[in-house]
Amino acid sequence: MPSRNRSAVPALCLSLLFTSGFSVQAADTPAPPAETAAVRQPLAERGQEDAAALERQVPREEQQQLQGGSDTFLALWKPANSAEPEGVVIIVPGAGESADWPQAIAPLRRKLPDANWSTLSLSLPDVNIDTLPPRLIEAPKAAVDTSSKDGSTAAKPIEQAASAEAEGTDPAVVAGTDEQDKTDAKRIFERIDAAVAFAQTQGARSVVLLGHGTGAWWAARYLEEKQPAQVQKLVMVAGKSPVGRQPNLQQLAPTLKVPTADVFYQDTAQERKAALERVQAAKRSKNDGYKQVSLKTVPGNSAAEQEQLYRRIRGWLSPQASAD
Repeated sequence: MPSRNRSAVPALCLSLLFTSGFSVQAADTPAPPAETAAVRQPLAERGQEDAAALERQVPREEQQQLQGGSDTFLALWKPANSAEPEGVVIIVPGAGESADWPQAIAPLRRKLPDANWSTLSLSLPDVNIDTLPPRLIEAPKAAVDTSSKDGSTAAKPIEQAASAEAEGTDPAVVAGTDEQDKTDAKRIFERIDAAVAFAQTQGARSVVLLGHGTGAWWAARYLEEKQPAQVQKLVMVAGKSPVGRQPNLQQLAPTLKVPTADVFYQDTAQERKAALERVQAAKRSKNDGYKQVSLKTVPGNSAAEQEQLYRRIRGWLSPQASAD
């Protein structure tokens, strides 16, 4: 009996060693990619998700699928409630806003058709430069300073910053932002181009760009860079410059060659200061087509606030009709 147990021990040890070695080899051998993880699909843009939601919510007859470059995008169309419409107002939403955003965008696109203006509200692509983290670019190495007591060749941070400022460069420029800016501008401009072309197919006598928030900056930049003959007016509502974009709205808006309504809210000192800078720049440029419209928010009464906005814009677009 004891001899049978002794003979079983070596066999058991060999079995354990073989099993352990096989387990280690299996752990070291990577499994095929298809078996370890599913292929990740790229995330949809927020603008695409918003557009998909609007397609479920907005009546089908108001939806237009337009082609801007390689992008197919949703625009919301409402024809003027008139046999002789004044024209088409193309609405450009701001960052994070949809084509039917409840503040300014949706009220104007629905109300302006009663003032003889058709409306076309756009869905914009996501833009990335505004969310890029700042990254310092390494400054070039300074020459040896022979007058330095320690003979160090390292450039002093203050000296580098002063040199960059003197040369008109920014020591904290984000690498790649120029290319990203060009890509974003191209995609947005292609969508505005498509909207203008659609307005022309509707026999629009006049085309107006109306931008809200950062959408006002994109509309102004589009007009400044492309100067399309088909667009006759610009309306900016609570306009602001996106972070990291140049030129800013203070420089851009007052010099445009189309009649411009600059609608701003005077509730904060910062907004009043920015509006003052724009109107002063317009005066220096002798821009008689630039007009400011100041409003105040109506806390607790959004309907009254949106009605006030609509009436002021309607009055600027069609002064004779408003007088009647």
